[in-house]
Amino acid sequence: MPQLNPSPWLAIMVFSWLTFLIIVPPKIMAHIFSNEPTPQSTEKSDTTAWNWPWL
Repeated sequence: MPQLNPSPWLAIMVFSWLTFLIIVPPKIMAHIFSNEPTPQSTEKSDTTAWNWPWL
């Protein structure tokens, strides 16, 4: 039964995983998004307590 011989299929699997893990991620990470988020200011806004009329 030639299907059970792991020799060619193991090499195919290893080479395909090496392709996905070495070649593909740098290509994806090199993509530049057109709408970069702007940093928010770090100062806190002044919040006041509410006046509840029934308390």
